[in-house]
Amino acid sequence: MTLLLIIIVLALVFDYINGFHDAANAIATVVATKVLTPFQAVVWAAFFNFLAYWVFGFGVADTVAKTAHTIDINLAVILAGVVAAICWNLLTWWLGIPSSSSHTLIGGFAGAAIAHAIFLHGFDDYTVIEGGETITRHWYNIVNWYDPGKPGVMPTGVFIIIAFIFLAPFLGALASYLISIWLLNSARKSIYPKLFTVALMIGTVWFISKMLINDVGESRFESHFWNVAFDPHNIKWLLVGFIILAVSLFCLVFSSLTHHQSEVMLKRMQLLSSAAFSLGHGGNDSQKVMGIIAAAVIVYANSEGLSIESMPTWLQVSLPDGDVAGVMPEWIPLACYSAIAAGTLSGGWKIVKTMGSKITKVTSFEGVAAETAGALTLYFTEHLRIPVSTTHTITGSIIGVGLTKRVSAVRWGVTVSLVWAWILTIPISALLAALFYYVLRIFI
Repeated sequence: MTLLLIIIVLALVFDYINGFHDAANAIATVVATKVLTPFQAVVWAAFFNFLAYWVFGFGVADTVAKTAHTIDINLAVILAGVVAAICWNLLTWWLGIPSSSSHTLIGGFAGAAIAHAIFLHGFDDYTVIEGGETITRHWYNIVNWYDPGKPGVMPTGVFIIIAFIFLAPFLGALASYLISIWLLNSARKSIYPKLFTVALMIGTVWFISKMLINDVGESRFESHFWNVAFDPHNIKWLLVGFIILAVSLFCLVFSSLTHHQSEVMLKRMQLLSSAAFSLGHGGNDSQKVMGIIAAAVIVYANSEGLSIESMPTWLQVSLPDGDVAGVMPEWIPLACYSAIAAGTLSGGWKIVKTMGSKITKVTSFEGVAAETAGALTLYFTEHLRIPVSTTHTITGSIIGVGLTKRVSAVRWGVTVSLVWAWILTIPISALLAALFYYVLRIFI
């Protein structure tokens, strides 16, 4: 139990570090455009990091918890993964490199699991009993590399997460580029951009109405209307609709505003876009630590020969299995969201400088486009249960905005350095975790 408690504490420490490591993602553009002071910006971002507790479910947490097969590993694997992730995060923060906290954690978890399999079985096959069946595995099968999932459901696994190292910034860049073009055309005194905007608003209302669910699982209010309105799934999609409609309303009046009026409006909209991105950051990144804690509890129960029901009430965690919903005690998400919000309050000014000025010069216009695109990308990937990097997403969004001016507006030298950091994060974290695992085997 002591080792489990140490892992939980260190996981929350990692969440805190994640907060100040990734604070720049949400606040860099608002600080660069002087919409808020640095102190105001971190308070703003931290508030919405914590508010994400009421918006997002546990889909990403489930994906992270299943990075390695919990029946095949022990607590030393998870401890080594978390320690490696903390070390790599602190190093990249010190160097001012906006690397991915998410991929650091995934890489550490996977690397320690592979080291565990090699330590116990070498490179030979081994058998495990899972669900009453005897299964033969290779040493590398200890990691969930690819799971096709059920029909109509997005596949998961480490390969999908690796693919989104490139897909997340690409989606962010594409979305911000399209939003920027939309805003630029809306500034023209022409009827066609307005017709497009109205059509988009109608399409958005129709799409959001289709995404809302009426049959909610938990009844927190006597009124069915309020139960539906405050269901986390519905809140997320209502937020998506609100963001798109808010930008649409601005686009309808953009051409009639003076330069000064448009600047004032854009700065106000930046508050909305940065809040939306902070929500996505909190919801996406806090869930990864929830997944690690859930995996640690399940591994502990397996190693002690206990059922989840026989565990203390505050440790009764279970992962979703088919149509059976998972269980997550309230203290876990509350602790994770609190830790990441506290970390955001601590700032992260070295990375703010890289994100807010070194990639491309950012104005309020670019800030709104980049943060809106980043937020929508995070909501979309969270819906697909994919743990993407908020760092990669917002970096891609800032690049997409820069491309609307000219290709040379993006400082590609800085961007290439960032991409190398992204590519190296998972393998370096995995190697670090493997090293820590072998050291921990001496003592545990």
